[in-house]
Amino acid sequence: MSTAGLSIIDEVESAIRLGSAEKGLETARRVTHLFLSSAGSFDDEQITLFDDVLERLIGTIELRAIADMGARIALAEISAQLAPIAQAPPSVIRRLANNDEIRIAGPVLQESARLDDGDLVKIAASKSEAHLLAVAGRWWLKEIVTDALLARRYPSVSRRLAANPGARVSPKGFAVIVGQAENDPELAVSVGVRVDLPSDLRRQLLRSATDAVRNRLLSRAPPHLFEEVQAAIAAVTAGVEREMSGVRDFEGAKRAIANLKAAGQLTEATLFGFAKQRRYEEAVAALAALSGSTVEVIRPLMQSLREDGLLVPCKAAQLSWETTAAVLESRFATGAMKPADIARAQGNYARMTPENARRTLRFWQVRAS
Repeated sequence: MSTAGLSIIDEVESAIRLGSAEKGLETARRVTHLFLSSAGSFDDEQITLFDDVLERLIGTIELRAIADMGARIALAEISAQLAPIAQAPPSVIRRLANNDEIRIAGPVLQESARLDDGDLVKIAASKSEAHLLAVAGRWWLKEIVTDALLARRYPSVSRRLAANPGARVSPKGFAVIVGQAENDPELAVSVGVRVDLPSDLRRQLLRSATDAVRNRLLSRAPPHLFEEVQAAIAAVTAGVEREMSGVRDFEGAKRAIANLKAAGQLTEATLFGFAKQRRYEEAVAALAALSGSTVEVIRPLMQSLREDGLLVPCKAAQLSWETTAAVLESRFATGAMKPADIARAQGNYARMTPENARRTLRFWQVRAS
């Protein structure tokens, strides 16, 4: 073990033995800073050392956090600092995620890649509504996790999952959401435009929906779902059950884009043309290729009512704002976003960096695989 490692252990032992709250907090901050200063370069043995050291410190701080606001703030800071780190100490992350204080648990629940499906399922089954909301906002949730979240029947969690394009939902889970949507217009619109909503549940949703909700669904439906929703509404109105149109086939678009790329003809202008012409499959495949991602990652971002996720591959591809705006508007059959939404998206896009966008996109890619 290195001299630095022994020094850290000696300092931790001293902090725990002395029982000083101030000493424990100071040591925890120092150890966290030391880890963050070289995160990504440690080997497994070094990560295990930090894991053991920080977990012991956090255990002593948690005992004081019940009555000490300063201790709670310190734990929340550590959680926020470690949440985005791929190599974060795993035991520490799990301990923070299970803290009853959402300010402490929230950052790692929302972002940490160290939490696996088993960890998330246990939290979904036992923690508070606020904890479940944090988990529901993670990108790329698998069905086993969303089933566990939906089993608690919190409407707020259902709304967040329905609006999360990276949350994979099982037919059983969708049945829960559709049942809740009967008395929740916002939820009805969010789930009604999801491409992965089973056709029989879409019909069920539309049967119980008011005319206002049906009209909103039509106005917000992406191009690839507009005709399906329109036909379903007509069928429900007439009392006739019809088969929904099948899921779109992207294989032809993938081949066409691959050929353009091989010929050196796949450019930002090509994507701009696809977006303006509402050529949905080609736009998805082109954005995937230009951003270095895949259709499986881009497609749920395109079908979401939220624009923040779709900004990431656009920035990773270093698209101009004009092209990015065209891609955002191409999600809707009517092709018009509210000026306030456009302005907000443009501000977020300007603040985003290509490096951070590519890093986020790589993380989503791994989670989606």
